[in-house]
Amino acid sequence: MNTRGLRSQLKDSVPVTGMGQHIGAYGVQDTLRSGFSSVKNELLPSHALELSEKNFQLNQDKMNFSTLRNIQGLHAPLKLQMEYRAARQIQRLPFLQSSHLALDTLKGNDESISFEDILNDPAQSEMVGEPHIMVEYKLGLM
Repeated sequence: MNTRGLRSQLKDSVPVTGMGQHIGAYGVQDTLRSGFSSVKNELLPSHALELSEKNFQLNQDKMNFSTLRNIQGLHAPLKLQMEYRAARQIQRLPFLQSSHLALDTLKGNDESISFEDILNDPAQSEMVGEPHIMVEYKLGLM
């Protein structure tokens, strides 16, 4: 019997995504780059379906890859994953948001309009910064 509580089990199953915390030179969190941290958000999901929704695309991809493997063999999902990885690596400069058009085309999302297409406008983003500082940070010069 597992003696760990429900809270720790849910916390372990939530994948950590996003930019993460940036630790400065003196061991203090860099609030300008990573934003404010909240302990409450790291403990439990706010709704029972949150875990399912966070992992929906991952589970959908796993199911599609296993179906593709059963139908066409091992080479098909490996080739598709290699193409996804190559399309994900195409980036613009660090201070510009990448549209990932090639990845959307591979996944078939280029002809659909979703919530993120309307309300995720990079021009209205709060993550606009000084281009020179962001490039130096990305290259590790800062």
